Amino acid sequence: MKIRTKIMLGFLILAVMLAVAGAYSIYELTTIGTSVQKLLDDNYKSINAAKKMIEALEREDSGVLLLLSGKWKQGRETITTAHENFKKAFETAENNLTIEDEKQYVDKISTLYSEYRRLWDRPIVGTEYEDNLNWYFEDVHEAFKDVKIAVQDLMTINDKAMYETASNLKNRAHRAVMPGIIAIISALVFTLIFNFFINIYIVNPILSIIRSVNDFITKDEPVFVDIETNDELSELADTVSKLASMSRLPK
Repeated sequence: MKIRTKIMLGFLILAVMLAVAGAYSIYELTTIGTSVQKLLDDNYKSINAAKKMIEALEREDSGVLLLLSGKWKQGRETITTAHENFKKAFETAENNLTIEDEKQYVDKISTLYSEYRRLWDRPIVGTEYEDNLNWYFEDVHEAFKDVKIAVQDLMTINDKAMYETASNLKNRAHRAVMPGIIAIISALVFTLIFNFFINIYIVNPILSIIRSVNDFITKDEPVFVDIETNDELSELADTVSKLASMSRLPK
């Protein structure tokens, strides 16, 4: 094998090691970015929907209080608008089930909200329920709190999922960096080994040829260099030996 081929092969191995490690790290980081972004978007969508449901519930509660005070038009307008906002937010959460058992939380919200709505959907103004604070606190407000707690539970599991996603991101980022670190260490080790073989098979033979030529010049000793490699250095040693032999022939 020629010297140039040996050197090129050594650098090629080093380049392949670094390229593979770099490609793997890029692939891992790209995959992490895509998957984590999707998870965060899904969790944020559910959390935002839960916040909107809570806001709508609080507006409905205000509407019920307006009805209790005899303000039918204002109360109904407030409740109707809040109910539409709650439905939109609930549909968002219902169509964004990304966590295990999340459907159970959404179904619970649906059941409790139906019970809550049944209480204020009936006529209040002009009935026995108008100004009936006992009915409000014992029935309506308790149902309101039950729905609100159920929505908060949905928000909590999505908050927890976001935290777990962030923790997983840290671990995966560590795994993505490791191939690069291993490649750097491997490259350093390979460089030392490569340098060792360069010294044995290239530098040392050249020094041997130089010493033999110097001995020939200064001590008139025959030039003999034993090089085991079948490359340019072996040819150089043979050529130098032939040249020295020719110079010793009588003229």
